[in-house]
Amino acid sequence: MSGHELGGSGKKAQDTLEKQRQIHEKQKHLDVFSEQNESCSTPQNGWDAPHGLVYPSAPVSTEVLEKPGEEAELDVAPHYLARRYKGSQKLKDKVALITGGDSGIGRAVAVLMAREGASIAIVYLASTEDAEQTREAVINEGAECVLIQGDVKDPHFCAAAVEHTIAQWGRLDILVNNAAFQQHANALEQLDIDRWQETFSTNMGGYFNMAKVALVHMKPGACIINTGSVVGLRGNGNLLDYASSKGAIHAFTYSLAANLGPRKIRVNAVAPGPVWTPLNPADGSAEDLQDFGKNTVYGRPAQPEEIAPAYVFLASEQCSSFITGVVLPITGTPGDH
Repeated sequence: MSGHELGGSGKKAQDTLEKQRQIHEKQKHLDVFSEQNESCSTPQNGWDAPHGLVYPSAPVSTEVLEKPGEEAELDVAPHYLARRYKGSQKLKDKVALITGGDSGIGRAVAVLMAREGASIAIVYLASTEDAEQTREAVINEGAECVLIQGDVKDPHFCAAAVEHTIAQWGRLDILVNNAAFQQHANALEQLDIDRWQETFSTNMGGYFNMAKVALVHMKPGACIINTGSVVGLRGNGNLLDYASSKGAIHAFTYSLAANLGPRKIRVNAVAPGPVWTPLNPADGSAEDLQDFGKNTVYGRPAQPEEIAPAYVFLASEQCSSFITGVVLPITGTPGDH
């Protein structure tokens, strides 16, 4: 079963994918002139996670993916099922719409929200195989799931995606803004306005588009959860546009929370540190992936299943009814604020 296309959204999504691949190829050419020529090493297992799990140490893998990054193509699969997480119906009868829900953090969030009793609508750009796998995982939790393919940069698509969700279940309680575009650049001179706009239109514009149309249907008790980033807190010299867009998302979260407080709609964000998802293997080189996650106190990137419970916490009125306007850092390092 393929994703549901809305008004030519599939064609627009493919156009965006091609554009992002062109940006990726251009940066690969620029990287030829980079001085980063560290040797690669073999992936290894390392840090013992809670309850006897063993998560891969850095480097998890040095495999580079073509954009947009298919989770199905990763040689070391991310952990997303959170088998030791026991649901307790915290989101019973709720409906959640998750952008970028086909893989990575979005997939793990979809699984756990389904385990807590929510019905799930997944918006994705182009990775149909990943989306189908996520849908299957959600259904295995006993929840309903619909797939909606399209580009969150397009406000008309965002409106259609929300309307499709409402037509399916008659309500929308949780919006998780998670779709993102990331492409490194080693110098400001390597960034052109086209790439800057692609990054901001996806990361910030997509969140704005989705929030605006979702609010039409949201009632008191509903919530919006945005995905920020540690680079939005600290900056990153090789992710100038991406880090800036994530900082904007944090400010958007604070501001929208203040704006929607009187309407009893909560707005929060999660700011992950390095997480093993297709996003980074579809951006950096093998050399970059060599050190991905090494700077955490655990010497490894997080797995999506370690981040997803924070989204459940922020979505659940039982857990966070008095929490709004918060950017929650989950970075694996001390001192974030």
